[in-house]
Amino acid sequence: MFLPPKPIYPVDGIRTIEALVAPHAQPSLMERAGRVAAEEAVRLTQDRAGHVLIACGPGNNGGDGFVMARRLLQAGRHVTVAFADDAAKLPREAAAAFAAWRAAGGETVSDFPAAPANGWALVVDALFGIGLRSPVSGRHAQWIETLNAQHAPRLAIDIPSGLDADTGRVLGTVFHATTTLTFLALKPGLLTHDGPDIAGVVNVHRLDIDPPDYLPPKGLQIQPGILKPLLKQRLQNTHKGCYGDVGIIGGARGMTGAALLAGRAALKLGCGRVLTGLVDDAAPAVDFTQPELMLQRPDDVIEHATVLALGPGLGHGEAAAALLERAIRRPRPIVLDADALNIVAASESLRALVAAREAPTVMTPHPGEAGRLLRSDTAGVQSDRVASALELARAFNAAVVLKGSGSVIATPDGRWLINSTGHPGMASAGMGDVLTGLIASLIAQGWSAESGLIAAVHLHGAAADRLAREGIGPVGLTASEVAEASRGIFNAWTIQATKGH
Repeated sequence: MFLPPKPIYPVDGIRTIEALVAPHAQPSLMERAGRVAAEEAVRLTQDRAGHVLIACGPGNNGGDGFVMARRLLQAGRHVTVAFADDAAKLPREAAAAFAAWRAAGGETVSDFPAAPANGWALVVDALFGIGLRSPVSGRHAQWIETLNAQHAPRLAIDIPSGLDADTGRVLGTVFHATTTLTFLALKPGLLTHDGPDIAGVVNVHRLDIDPPDYLPPKGLQIQPGILKPLLKQRLQNTHKGCYGDVGIIGGARGMTGAALLAGRAALKLGCGRVLTGLVDDAAPAVDFTQPELMLQRPDDVIEHATVLALGPGLGHGEAAAALLERAIRRPRPIVLDADALNIVAASESLRALVAAREAPTVMTPHPGEAGRLLRSDTAGVQSDRVASALELARAFNAAVVLKGSGSVIATPDGRWLINSTGHPGMASAGMGDVLTGLIASLIAQGWSAESGLIAAVHLHGAAADRLAREGIGPVGLTASEVAEASRGIFNAWTIQATKGH
């Protein structure tokens, strides 16, 4: 259950590891990759007899494909290799793999053949590897479109061709894999932006080496194991004052629900009290769905809460900005979300105040909010989500989660993580408010801002995943349901982590 976090390397990190390993690797990394790819092909076709089609490109990714084809041919499988580039221009190792394929009796075709009568058992993309930086076009783009049209499992070798390995951006035409077999370690582009929609099931093979032995990873994929040391049983001799007071500031006219959702989520994750400061003067005096919430004046909440979460339904205008400034100046942890982020983005003085804070700051922007904070736009943020999150963390001296497909968490000292829990059903109103409440609740209970952010983001998605497995969603899933499920998963984690203690 408590698997350790998985290392993630951008392309320059993978290249560094390859350069350190390759001179002494016996057999070569390409031979290892091709062998593993052939084994993956056998696994994927164990219930599908027939021909395998491998499209090989002009670089080392194509070399992996030639080794894979040779291995399958030697195992008695029917293999067709499509290759239309100049063999004389292949890199040295890929040229050797091509020659070995031909020596084993293999042939290549320069145009895709018609599919067999019963279709291909498997189609394989070995066109372009992790170094691709320009859009795929011409013959290779046509090949990718043909591969995508096949009614067969689609295997990508290392990275789907047309997907930027560092950013998850689509570069022209992209291969849509049902399975991606990636080597050495995960790459950021497989986990964020368009990557999760393109890569299918991602399997990592380390090729019999341990990458962190050669280079510490720049990023990590969050797994529950990173949280295990933080999960503690509560003492019997305890009371609500031991678990902190979360203050929620928001709920302007027409947006009361946002603040209440955040407050309910914070309460369900175990903080001692939730003080909810609703901005709307006509707001209710009690939450009849969750009467445990203490509805108070925003100024009183700012004064007394252990940690402040600002933004859910906060609104705009001078009054909202004044509340925000007062909270930022308090020497207490703050979580900034939604309207609070937009107010900060528009104010030079508030930008400076946030950046100068000594108490912990957490920021939870979606790409649009991040664009405003970075004086960019959504497209600019999405073009490199890891770089954008890191820039926000440095600029505002904050722990940041850039929400979206493969949410990216970044810290001011340059560390980053990618979260892979969650699903598209979470693209609905109130989900961000619930996340804000979860983060604030953990910080109020003594978790560091960074740990609380990591745990809450992973928990938030895990709760949605569990609900979907139970038939509650993905379509129609509500934020309130996620808050409820988060409580159950968090308690299950704690019980498992402390079993036998």
